Amino acid sequence: MCIRIRIVIVSIVPMLGDAQTSAGEEGECWIQLRRAWDHDGWGELIWRRGMSRIPVTRWRPGREVVGHGGASKGGRYAASGAPRLVLPRATLPYTINFKLPTPYYRSRRPGHKRFNTSKINTSAKPSLFNQPQEIITPPETPGADVDHEDFFAHQENPELRIHFPKQEGPYSTIAPNEPHSPAWGTGKLFNQPRSRASSPPPADILKHRKTVEKAAALGRQGVRQPRKGERSDSHDRVFAHADWTVEAADQGNGGLRNAVQAAVRAGKLNDKIWVGTLGMPTDALEDTQQKQDIEERLGTEYDSLTVFCKDSDFDGHYTHYCKQILWPVFHYQIPDNPKSKAYEDHSWVFYVKVNQAFADKIVKNWKRGDVIWIHDYHLLLVPAMVRKKLPDAKIGFFLHVAFPSSEVFRCLAVRKELLEGMLGANLIGFQIHEYARHFLQTCSRLLCVEATNDGVQLEDRFVDVINLAIGIDPVALDMNRADPAVGEWLSTMQERYRGKKLIVARDKLDHVRGVRQKLLAYELFLNKYPEWRDKVVMIQVATSTTEQGELDATVSDIVTRVNSSWANLAYQPLVYLKQDISYSQYLALLTVADSLMIASQREGMNLTCHEYLFCQDGKFKGHNRYGSLILSEFTGSSSVFGGNELSVNPWDYRQCADAIKTALEMGDEEKEKRWEGLYAAVMHHTAEHWFTAFLDKLDLVYDEQHKRDTTSVPRLSINALGAQYQKSGRRLFILDYEGTLASWGSPTSIILTSPQRTLDVLNDILLDERNTVYVMSSRQPEELDQLFKSVPGLGLIAENGCFLKHFGSTKWTAMADPQKMREWKDSVEGIMTYYQERTPGSWIETRHCSLIFHYKNAEDFESAARQAGDCASHINDACEEQRVRAIPTEGTVAVEPIDWSKGTAATHIFEYLERNMAPDSDHTSPVDFLMVVGDGRDDEVIFRWANELHRVGTVKEVTTVSLGSRNTEAGYTLTQGVTGVLTVLQKLAMLS
Repeated sequence: MCIRIRIVIVSIVPMLGDAQTSAGEEGECWIQLRRAWDHDGWGELIWRRGMSRIPVTRWRPGREVVGHGGASKGGRYAASGAPRLVLPRATLPYTINFKLPTPYYRSRRPGHKRFNTSKINTSAKPSLFNQPQEIITPPETPGADVDHEDFFAHQENPELRIHFPKQEGPYSTIAPNEPHSPAWGTGKLFNQPRSRASSPPPADILKHRKTVEKAAALGRQGVRQPRKGERSDSHDRVFAHADWTVEAADQGNGGLRNAVQAAVRAGKLNDKIWVGTLGMPTDALEDTQQKQDIEERLGTEYDSLTVFCKDSDFDGHYTHYCKQILWPVFHYQIPDNPKSKAYEDHSWVFYVKVNQAFADKIVKNWKRGDVIWIHDYHLLLVPAMVRKKLPDAKIGFFLHVAFPSSEVFRCLAVRKELLEGMLGANLIGFQIHEYARHFLQTCSRLLCVEATNDGVQLEDRFVDVINLAIGIDPVALDMNRADPAVGEWLSTMQERYRGKKLIVARDKLDHVRGVRQKLLAYELFLNKYPEWRDKVVMIQVATSTTEQGELDATVSDIVTRVNSSWANLAYQPLVYLKQDISYSQYLALLTVADSLMIASQREGMNLTCHEYLFCQDGKFKGHNRYGSLILSEFTGSSSVFGGNELSVNPWDYRQCADAIKTALEMGDEEKEKRWEGLYAAVMHHTAEHWFTAFLDKLDLVYDEQHKRDTTSVPRLSINALGAQYQKSGRRLFILDYEGTLASWGSPTSIILTSPQRTLDVLNDILLDERNTVYVMSSRQPEELDQLFKSVPGLGLIAENGCFLKHFGSTKWTAMADPQKMREWKDSVEGIMTYYQERTPGSWIETRHCSLIFHYKNAEDFESAARQAGDCASHINDACEEQRVRAIPTEGTVAVEPIDWSKGTAATHIFEYLERNMAPDSDHTSPVDFLMVVGDGRDDEVIFRWANELHRVGTVKEVTTVSLGSRNTEAGYTLTQGVTGVLTVLQKLAMLS
């Protein structure tokens, strides 16, 4: 409940505590004015009734408080009456740090040297591909990793090495684009409760039975099994009463945070609210005042709505389903685990629960006019959940990671649920065109819906799909480079690696990032080009994860092998840091590098390379500039750089090794030319551009979709239509046949609604020589001739625009080339036959310019629908160059030429009328009254054509009418079906 109270603050007397004043509102209530100022001078106003305290607004002395929400201070979404932007994401940009008594502080272990015990043969020449049989323990290499770890640790707190530490002072609002945050519940930077989540079922089905049997046996013996993260009551109580502060979180999407801050700084956004979890276990705060106070303060001072989930719910959602099922599949890593369906079902239940918690929080706090922009794969179900409760809400969704092809995505057990969840949005955004195309193909194949280049056509609405690459915030990054610590590290690193070429890289240590492939390519480079030994150093920063123990061991073996082969007292070819470095070190490293190497096997958008290119602008005198970029062709960034990078296939080690050599030997002129092209792309695809472009597109598509909604399209007024009809002198009617003039039916048994009445109405309309009538159909010319042989003077459009017979003529004109039609039909019919043979009860209908695969009467409709989706996807992929498309509809898949439609036929008709009905003293156009009536999705193109004629003034009076309840571009709706259409036409004929 939110009470709108108008308050004029005359003065505030400084005092300790809170100033309270009473207000009358059906009983006693209090307005509490708290002297709690945030960084920009705004306070908070809280409405209190009894013990409940509800945030009402934020205020500043001298301003009037008029309602709920953040204060508006100008900008695109902050002007008076402007919408509020709601930003749901898995975790808020803020978290809580508890100030605990000394005995309760977590014991932390500073970073320690992990000695590698791998054994290799150093007597033979090192090789990438032939592993020696004899193994011995290599000697400790002088200047090994310990020295480098200590060098990068410097005097900083070793506890902060796990991620970029929080920036202080003027840099506090700048977040790393790739934070590489720790796993949920394992962070060491803040004092927070530990998770109470219990262990999920084992990922291996063979272990699941043993676990159940063991649990049962222990239960019979009265042994209570420990739970993961279980804590004593005393441990939980200390958090319930400890002091706490709100801190910038070390988790979440740094690129999104920077984009929002860039929009705020540019004055394009102020009225926003984040929606997310705290990124930490919260069961210890349940039923405490602390929880309420945290939620209240985040809402009033930090524009954040907190979603509280049980530890077990969020652990199952984030750690298990998102990270072990969705993340690998979206990056083409189909996991061997879970082999147990119990594991997947377990985590899916929690994924749904957390998504529902987000949706409930959004719906509860939604105000009319709010713009909801949901982010990333953690919340795929939220758009549809919100749409169910708020049908008119403006919802956008952006997927920051890659989207796989339909062959990979279909491996998910809940593939349809995930797609339908995303389709609850008005606009869905992807990083690059490839991911958007994969999504459209997947929807077409798995949901059997029509997917166009612009989006997905559902039964009741259209969902737009775009690709829009995110970028960095150059202004914020330049501010960070001004940090004196960056300059100090620049000098230190330059001195340490003087005379050496530096190849740098920073990746999360998982299979997707390609760290193993990169190091093997570097090993091959040193083997293949011995002249570069002692002259080049690769610095690989790898933030480890708890799930990749085997990969960690493999990478450590490669590092040991490389260094034991070519290191000496003064040189170490590979510096491997299994820790993160400070942000100042990171920026200094990007600045002094001669090359950056990214070998990701799949990645949505790698912003590290964007930051590297920005740092190579030569701003710091005496340091490197115009460095080369070696980039995997499987990253989203490679599609926006226009070929100026050195593109590599990370699985091709020889190509990667040669790319390293090319980068190191590239001349200054070529390096500068390539860098200028790359830098231009970075400065075009900025975070602010991405942010504003998406919201502008969302506003546009929402307005267009709202116009098409049947609730927004007015009913056809016969009186107004009759008045326009009587004033006109040249009238053109274009009427659909199936579902408009006649009911649907099979080609051989169509049932006309009062067939003689239909024919009589058409003849009555044509009695007026000022009227020209065309009937359009998907049927073949000979069928239409038979159906309308008793209506002379009627124009006909057959096979959705491929054939045309003008009014008063007996000759059909083939709009499409018959030879080309035969060519594509031969290839498509073979594909259709393949699926028809595997779908009992289906059949293929052959027409002159189209083929239709019917499966409505198939024995197993669910299986037939899957076959139909595969058929449509196969045809669209294989026959794209032949200019045909497969359109899945309910019970059929129709394959038609792209270049011919009802719209092209209508254009041809209008040109024909212009040639044969010249302007005169009474008429400036061949048509001054145009009426188009249809009921199908294929009629939308002709509605669009007719509306455009009216918009540009070519035709004075245009009436487009759609039947049914689906969304449409028609100007009017008619809900009485075929009977209603015939009644309208009959009344118009009587006015002649």
